[in-house]
Amino acid sequence: MTFSSTFFRKLTLSSYLLLIVWLVVWHFVLTIDKPTSTVFTVLFWIVPILLPAKGLIAGKPYTYAWTNFIVMYYLLHGLTAVYAVEGERLYALIEIILCCLLFTGCSFYARIRGRELGLGIRKLKEELQEEKQAFESLKPKNQK
Repeated sequence: MTFSSTFFRKLTLSSYLLLIVWLVVWHFVLTIDKPTSTVFTVLFWIVPILLPAKGLIAGKPYTYAWTNFIVMYYLLHGLTAVYAVEGERLYALIEIILCCLLFTGCSFYARIRGRELGLGIRKLKEELQEEKQAFESLKPKNQK
């Protein structure tokens, strides 16, 4: 069974939107008696996940790839909350699941779509060969 880039794009976008909604619900509805201010909560929990929105909606493979770094922030938060905050374990588990889905979708979309567009990382051997040919063509010919 092969999955297309369209499948992983839909997986990414749906888990991305669900994660945004979940973060808002968790931090503003379910956890009312929190020790942090609203500004702090918005800056540290909502703004970072919104940074890749434009590139994800546009379907840019590079944005899908670096979004994984932001997803790790939320995954670590979820893992820490599962261990440390007894009353919010279920909330953290939902965050972990959404992060895993988002990470999987982003990784596979970036890989598959990048290949479709020919954006793969070139091998070092090919790079070195191309440089060698470029430098050799610049050498002056030996004249007798």
